[in-house]
Amino acid sequence: MFLHSFWRKTRLTLEMIKFEHSVFALPFALTGAFLAWREPGFPPAALWVKLPLIIVAMVAARSVAMSFNRILDSGIDGRNPRTSTRHLPAGLLTRNFSWGFLAIAAVVFFLAAGALNALCLRLAPVALGIVMVYSFTKRFTSFSHVVLGFSLGIAPAAAWIAISGSLDLRILWLTAAVAFWTAGFDVIYSCQDYEFDCREGLFSLPRRFGIGGALWFARVFHLAMIACLLALVQAFHLGALSLAGVAAIVALLIYEHRLVKAGDLSRVDAAFFTVNGYVSVLFFVFWAFDIFLHRLGYL
Repeated sequence: MFLHSFWRKTRLTLEMIKFEHSVFALPFALTGAFLAWREPGFPPAALWVKLPLIIVAMVAARSVAMSFNRILDSGIDGRNPRTSTRHLPAGLLTRNFSWGFLAIAAVVFFLAAGALNALCLRLAPVALGIVMVYSFTKRFTSFSHVVLGFSLGIAPAAAWIAISGSLDLRILWLTAAVAFWTAGFDVIYSCQDYEFDCREGLFSLPRRFGIGGALWFARVFHLAMIACLLALVQAFHLGALSLAGVAAIVALLIYEHRLVKAGDLSRVDAAFFTVNGYVSVLFFVFWAFDIFLHRLGYL
């Protein structure tokens, strides 16, 4: 009976934190790892030893961040008609179990970071601090979306450190690209809560500039993402496949912005979940092929 209850609550917790949405940032983290592996002198076999640990660390860190966000915002979620059915406000899970899950995820993260290298372990508390602080920002800044973006954006830089044991400043172009991409789609998603944010006094770009103004910010953020990706291609002297990947992202982002209009938010879910899932996966596919072909000497 105890095990059945435990696994049921664990399944509900994974639903609560949208575990499957790890796909958004994971491909960018893997790209950071592959770019480090692409550099001369790195043993080819070492990538496959470290890659599983990077995936575990990334998923664990995201689980900590999402659990903390759901716990901290459970009261706010309960007052918001859109989120009132989430697991904590609906009573499907208890705060104590959620805190326990968060603690286990944090331990897994530290163990994975320690298994990668000493620098990863030293930076692990900083990484968790960054991904958790976002949950407070909607209470005092309209640019909370950018903080969320940075929380995801550190993933490729962290993966680079995991592979190489040091930081190359060139990888920060990918950090910036992920940050701007995430900020853009989070602005679009937050437009749904414009009226609620106004009533509750929460901070967001839609509340400060209106839905139409916020959507323009989202466009600017996504243009900045493309500029950062092009700078990354230049910095690492990547090939045509990487540029094709950027072109695919441009097409997807144009489609995403055509789905959502200030007077019609009915397709926000399609823009947020479906299109951005394709963005991250297609980006990884194109760039991974480019990196592997270069490493094998075909480019």
